[in-house]
Amino acid sequence: MSIHQILQDARSASSAMGQANTSVKNQALENIALELEKRSNLVISANEIDLAAARENGLSESLQDRLRLDQARVSALAVALRKIAQLDDPIGESVRGMKLSNGLLVQQVRVPFGVIGCIYEARPNVTIDIAGLAIKSGNCSVLRGGSAAENTNKSLIALIQAGLEEAGLPKSAVSTVDPFGRDGAVELMKAQGLVDVLIPRGSANLIRTVVAESTVPVIETGDGVVHIFVDASADVSAAIPIIINSKVQRPSVCNALETLLVHADIADKVLPLLAKDLKDNGVVVHGCEITLNHMPGALAATDEDWATEYLSLDLAVRVVADLDQALKHISEFSTKHTESILTSNILNAERFLAEVDSSVVMVNSSTRFTDGGEFGFGAEVGISTQKLHARGPMGLQELTSTKWLVRGSEQVRS
Repeated sequence: MSIHQILQDARSASSAMGQANTSVKNQALENIALELEKRSNLVISANEIDLAAARENGLSESLQDRLRLDQARVSALAVALRKIAQLDDPIGESVRGMKLSNGLLVQQVRVPFGVIGCIYEARPNVTIDIAGLAIKSGNCSVLRGGSAAENTNKSLIALIQAGLEEAGLPKSAVSTVDPFGRDGAVELMKAQGLVDVLIPRGSANLIRTVVAESTVPVIETGDGVVHIFVDASADVSAAIPIIINSKVQRPSVCNALETLLVHADIADKVLPLLAKDLKDNGVVVHGCEITLNHMPGALAATDEDWATEYLSLDLAVRVVADLDQALKHISEFSTKHTESILTSNILNAERFLAEVDSSVVMVNSSTRFTDGGEFGFGAEVGISTQKLHARGPMGLQELTSTKWLVRGSEQVRS
């Protein structure tokens, strides 16, 4: 089958998906969850082939971690699908409505986009997340999951399509252009008229390429140069676990902490305590001059460190004079993903929330909570760092557009 035929089949299937009722879509999600559980050994075996190739090809540890599917992660994907099934169906939801003076009834309702394209790298969980959210929101999805996860994604697409067919939905509602390699990605970017929206997930280079070359509208996700600022009023005993969780729990993901800013008035309390916990967890610190005095063994940071998304057990640490300097640093180096302030000062907290221009801004919280699953979306398509239509974790509503329904009784315009 040609790339064009795959795209055409997805477009043809979009009508059936858009009209499918909630119970049918939920049954498809349950079918896929069951297939995941029944075929988990096959999925993991396919994933092991991809992991072996990744090691041989020198894929980074962070990408290998994102690529890896074990029994626990496969089970979590099934759980995510069932959570999506439990969510309210956004399709047909009334956004607003009114009766005009001429008697016309005007209503704005949510409708599917139609066909969603997604280009991503070494993230087989995204295959399930996007397919599940697309199905529940009445969309078709055409996926390009990258060569690193080709075997894993092939096994996942097969069980997704089996679950769709068992529910009486077209299997072409979820398809892949992976067999066509880079040509598949190029076709997705140029498929205006067949693909309604394109969502890239992956490296900054991948996202820039898709934004620059696509003729299909793009919802831009971004890399995460994520910050935490420890204010002078922070509770140190509470701050340390938040910092460690933000950096260490899963360093290879976009909501992991990359730069820590510490108020100068509290640096001599925070940094020595933090140094031990970071060392115990294998974290390499890249610090400013003051940081080096408090954290023996740290490497001297450069301007490049402040702008780096490490996706590894590396952390940039800078001591700042006050909240103003922290806000200035974040404004200069942030990728507008997630920032958090640790403070007991409500005025500083509210100022931070108001002035930081990122998709998610937090107070006294680990940055690892920037996640569709944690926000109650069941899963996410990605973290949007742009300002059009969707921003932050993207769930069901972010995969919808709207249309206006007008009901009249023979009115004509004068």
